[in-house]
Amino acid sequence: MIRIISGTHKGRRISAPKNLPVRPTTDRTKESLFNILNHRISWRDSRVLDLFAGTGNLSYECASRGCPDITAVDAHHGCVAFIRRIAAELKMPIRAVRQEALGYLGKDGSSYDLILADPPYDMAEDKMRSLIELCTAGERLKGEGLLVLEHSKEYDFSDFEGFQEVRQYGGTSLSFFSKK
Repeated sequence: MIRIISGTHKGRRISAPKNLPVRPTTDRTKESLFNILNHRISWRDSRVLDLFAGTGNLSYECASRGCPDITAVDAHHGCVAFIRRIAAELKMPIRAVRQEALGYLGKDGSSYDLILADPPYDMAEDKMRSLIELCTAGERLKGEGLLVLEHSKEYDFSDFEGFQEVRQYGGTSLSFFSKK
C-alpha cells in the first residue's frame, strides 16, 4: 500500500498490484527524505527524474507537493503501466518511460533539479557508481540540483566529487550528491 504523505493528495492510499517486482521505499524513509527535500527544493519550479520508479511512490509524492514536471523511468512494463494509470487518474504531471535507467541517462540530454534513484539493492556497486557519474556529470543536474540515491547501508559513496551527506534508516541509506 502506497500512502501519499503531503500535498494535494495527502493521506491518499494507492494499492499497487502484487505482481510488480518492487521494493517500495518505506513510509519512514520516504517521510524523512521529503522532510529533508522540503528545505532544499522549490517544488513548484522543479523538474524531477525518478529512476527505477517501481510503483511511482516517489513521483506521486513530488506531484502531490506541486512539482509540475516529473519523468518516471522503469524497465518493467507493469510498473510503467501502473504509473501511467495512477498519474492519469490523479491528474498528475508524470511522464512514465519504459527503459532501463542507465540506458535512459545515456540518451536523455535533459537537466533536472532533482534526481531520485532507487535501484535494486542487489545492483552491482560498479553500476551504481556509473549511475552516480551519469547523474552528476555535465549538465544533468541544474545549478543547485540534487541526486538522492537510495541504497543498502553496505555501500559507501562518500568518495564521489559532489557527495554531500548520507542518512541511514535501518538497512537503508540515502546518499545526497550535487553536481560535479
